Parts: sequence; C-alpha cells; structure tokens
Amino acid sequence: MPPGDSSPFDRDPAVGRIVVGEDELRERIAALGKEITADYHGRAPLLVGVLKGAFMFMSDLARAIDLPVEFDFMAVASYGSATKTSGVVRIVKDLELDLSGRDVILVEDIVDSGLTLSYVRKNLQARGPASLEVCALLVRQGLQKHDPQLRYVGFQIPPDFVIGYGLDVAERYRNLPYVCVFEETPETRG
Repeated sequence: MPPGDSSPFDRDPAVGRIVVGEDELRERIAALGKEITADYHGRAPLLVGVLKGAFMFMSDLARAIDLPVEFDFMAVASYGSATKTSGVVRIVKDLELDLSGRDVILVEDIVDSGLTLSYVRKNLQARGPASLEVCALLVRQGLQKHDPQLRYVGFQIPPDFVIGYGLDVAERYRNLPYVCVFEETPETRG
C-alpha cells in the first residue's frame, strides 16, 4: 500500500499485532517452493489444499514450485464460526481426483491441536497414494498432543488465535496480506 494510504483494517480493533508479515511470507514460501522442487525432481506432485484457509498459501506455494503440479481441494469443518475447535471433524467437500499411486502434498494453513490434520491424513492415506507429505504454513506452538510429522513448515507461531492470509473468524479477515493476532471484541463475540 502506498505511504499515506490506510486500510479499513487499520481501525479494526479485532486486528491485532502482526505475527508474520508480507515480506516474511513471500520469502518463506519461495524457500518452501525450492525445497519441494528439489525433493520432487522429475515428479509431478498433487497439491491437496484444505479449504478455505489454505487457498492463498497454496496459490503462492504452487507458483514457487518449479515443477508441473496438479491441484485438488477438500473442505473439512472443525471450527464453524468459533475460535476453538469443536473436536469433531467432518468432510464438507471431498476430492475429485484419484490419489492412487500419486505423490501427494497436503497443504494446510495452520496446525493447531493436530486433530483435523490427523483425520485428513488418515483419510488420504487410505486412498493409496505413492507418498503423502504435509506442508503447513503455520504451526501454533504447544497445542499438539502428538508430533504432527510435518515435512514442510513455514512458521512456528505462539498459540494465539490468528487471522489473515486465508485464516478467518466467521469468514472475515481472510484477505489481510499478513498473519496477525485476532483480538476478541464485544462485536466479534458470538
């Protein structure tokens, strides 16, 4: 944004301190793309994005991978419009492509407790991929009961609830170009 211009988010009390800035995102995603390119040399991995949160990350990640890649998406629900997981995971939209014999990279926006990731990983593994790895943009520190076994990680962040760069609260704030802390306000409590 040009100097002197302001965003409506600048005055939004729910938008807290920046945890991962735009430049940091760009640099780390470029590095992840190079790492995946090297690891999958000569292969065409299938990127499976978990909607809706991973769509921005997956788009930028795909452009940073110097290989032919394919995309598919699935949507799972465990939060609804709350800031705490319900503990129940369900598939809302399933994949369209067959995973049999494919090199699959599951692209996640954020790993919290690891419950959703564990559920999705087991579901995808049962479909017979040649390989299945996980690329998570963010991992909230200290919330996982078990090692989530992530092959690629963008950033380890504090356990604050975050928004921006695809992450939301009640479908808002996904379009922030950075990741920041969500500050609960009377207007955002539900």
